[in-house]
Amino acid sequence: MQEQTSTAAHPKQKREPKPTTFIDAFVDFSFKRLFATEESKPILIGLLNHLFKGRKYITEIEYGKNEFPGEIAQEGGAVFDVYCTDVNGSKFIIEVQRGNQEYFKERALFYVSRAISEQAPKGDRKGWAYKLTEVYLLAFLEDFNLPDSPKSEYVQDICLANRHTGIIFYDKEFDQLFTLANYASLTPEERDMYNSSLKRKWDNKNVLDYAAKKGLEQGLQQGEHKKAVEVAKTLLTKNIDLNIISEATGLSQEEIQSLQK
Repeated sequence: MQEQTSTAAHPKQKREPKPTTFIDAFVDFSFKRLFATEESKPILIGLLNHLFKGRKYITEIEYGKNEFPGEIAQEGGAVFDVYCTDVNGSKFIIEVQRGNQEYFKERALFYVSRAISEQAPKGDRKGWAYKLTEVYLLAFLEDFNLPDSPKSEYVQDICLANRHTGIIFYDKEFDQLFTLANYASLTPEERDMYNSSLKRKWDNKNVLDYAAKKGLEQGLQQGEHKKAVEVAKTLLTKNIDLNIISEATGLSQEEIQSLQK
């Protein structure tokens, strides 16, 4: 009897990928090659303009940091920033990711929150006054549908509410969008203290801007000392520093101190 031999692969034998015409776009290497290189810029610009459907027309893009080290290796996926300029010269940011489907809504909000919160300038923030650049998230997901969305739709346009269905995308974290990303290492108590002090500083700047716009444009420009005094009194009730009030009104610190009596 002739001995039979088996040609079946050993269960532990390493499988090699089969040759193919096109690379799999949902592999990190392929994703970055297709969308995150200088050579692929025209492809990404064309894709983004198609998705915006006339709401914006991008003419230039610049790549930011390619990914957030440490997180992507553990979670799977690729994330990079794209700094865009449209035909009108407006600037905005797009986070592009090939993401893992698990906890997608939470992940989407996390990355968008990071891009928003990182816009807060370091150091002197007096002139910032919450002037935020728009942020969009472009996520590529494989074999995945958002809950409450038609399975036949391959493109989902989400803006906290679905433009097509009107269903709320995610509501409870919206008020935290500006604080989620950068403060992860702080304890809740430290975060509250930092946020409170930072808010007071920004609010003081906004009060000054409002006072200058509503009062000083008409008052001080016309040399009305009385108007400057009224503005100074208002700022004193807000516990604004005397140096700042003096700079905003043109009054001396001695004059301002006399208003406190």
